[in-house]
Amino acid sequence: MQLVIAEKRSVAQSIAAVLGATERKDGYLQGAGYLVSWCVGHLVGLAAADAYDERYQKWRQEDLPILPQEWQYTVATDKQKQFNILRELMRRKDVERIVCATDAGREGELIFRFVYQMAGCNKPFRRLWISSMEESAIREGFQNLKDGSEYDGLYHSALCRAKADWLIGINATRLFSVLYQKTLNVGQVQTPTLAMITERGAKISGFQKEKYHHVHIAAGDLTANSERIPDAEDAQRIQTACHNRQAVCVSVTQEQKNIAPQSSLT
Repeated sequence: MQLVIAEKRSVAQSIAAVLGATERKDGYLQGAGYLVSWCVGHLVGLAAADAYDERYQKWRQEDLPILPQEWQYTVATDKQKQFNILRELMRRKDVERIVCATDAGREGELIFRFVYQMAGCNKPFRRLWISSMEESAIREGFQNLKDGSEYDGLYHSALCRAKADWLIGINATRLFSVLYQKTLNVGQVQTPTLAMITERGAKISGFQKEKYHHVHIAAGDLTANSERIPDAEDAQRIQTACHNRQAVCVSVTQEQKNIAPQSSLT
């Protein structure tokens, strides 16, 4: 018997339909030699600061920085039932092998590994790596399963990111909240994003109109445009110098470029 663990119920149902696991059970499907279940997103995560010491329930500057020596993990209360189901499935004697079928990416790898470790499982597992839920893609993916150890680097990368987020979020949020006496959430993603929004907002509010001129030369389907010319007299001199003159194209260079659209904030 093989246990397939997906990240979401909908993905598990699609995989189960292809594998022939059509018998519905509480928290999983089974059939054709497979058990197919799911994680409901992040079932297991890094424990909160007060899990390491009760004094961390209060936010005090003198307690910072909080640097766990041995990391602790916890199961979300509202997801405990599904975790228990997965743990029992992993421990079943008839389950000989596990297939990690969480999303193909760093976070998907972390979600599975956290559950695998929290459940105390040491059974061998293989990795399903697909980017499409088409039946043909699922079948091809199961024909090309790889040993789970080949994705250890991806897991360690995700684990490093998760711990860095915890360290920065817990310590910086508490520090700035205590200093400014109001809750100020700090994180690796949200803080730089907020800085970008603030910078863009400052540019918009401080925008000043600027007059400039362009000189255009039109020759059939070909148009040549000058750069921005701040001074009107300079633009006029260029126009006068070109007026009624014959333009000669001495060379043509073609190149392909990808230009991203400009972003705007309103």
